[in-house]
Amino acid sequence: MIVGFDVTHSKSKGRSVGALVASMNDGFSRYFSAISMHSEGEELSKDIAMQMAKAIVKFKSYNNGAVPSKIIFYRDGVGDGNIHYVLQTEVKRINDELKPFYPKDDLKLTYIIVTKKINTRLFYGNENPVPGTVVDDVITQPERYDFFLVSQCVNQGTVSPTHFNVIYDTGNNGPDMLQRLSFKLCHLYFNWSGTVRVPAPVQYAHKLAFLVGQAIRTAPNTGLEDLLYFL
Repeated sequence: MIVGFDVTHSKSKGRSVGALVASMNDGFSRYFSAISMHSEGEELSKDIAMQMAKAIVKFKSYNNGAVPSKIIFYRDGVGDGNIHYVLQTEVKRINDELKPFYPKDDLKLTYIIVTKKINTRLFYGNENPVPGTVVDDVITQPERYDFFLVSQCVNQGTVSPTHFNVIYDTGNNGPDMLQRLSFKLCHLYFNWSGTVRVPAPVQYAHKLAFLVGQAIRTAPNTGLEDLLYFL
């Protein structure tokens, strides 16, 4: 299961909205979505574990009662100063909430912080690096499990890479696997023919949070949870 989560802040509306989008099949073409209402400016989610439990239940209904063998969670919109809070609250709550689904304690969860707004720029000689370029050494933090990924091609200016920081990993996923998967997921956003800067589930979560925060302003009907109505 691939999961994307993002929070959108609406200064004019005075509220923040968190959205979770999780894949329901092997081809990453069917998704479950849920939203949570936050207080203004609140980035961390108190309902993220409950939403994950709903996603697991929905996944079981689509896959003959089977639970995901691995969960890769892409979390957008968290600054470096909040990473330890994410580990202590969101990751811990998700592990606790999903224990009943994994009685043998074999939950394989990978939690990745995705950051788009960074000042880092990459060059290949005098040109922009090609899409798919990964940098995971020298300019990365030695105490972290992180990497930079260039997923798009630009015709003007300097391409902006996306930063991926793996803060929790019990799935025994090697760096090469996560880097390849992250790049391939950037191709799967249905609303655009090319690649996007972040994995598709994160972009879906951003679109849903923005729609609810700016227009709907309330929780959508639960009958829409397995439809990509927000595209």
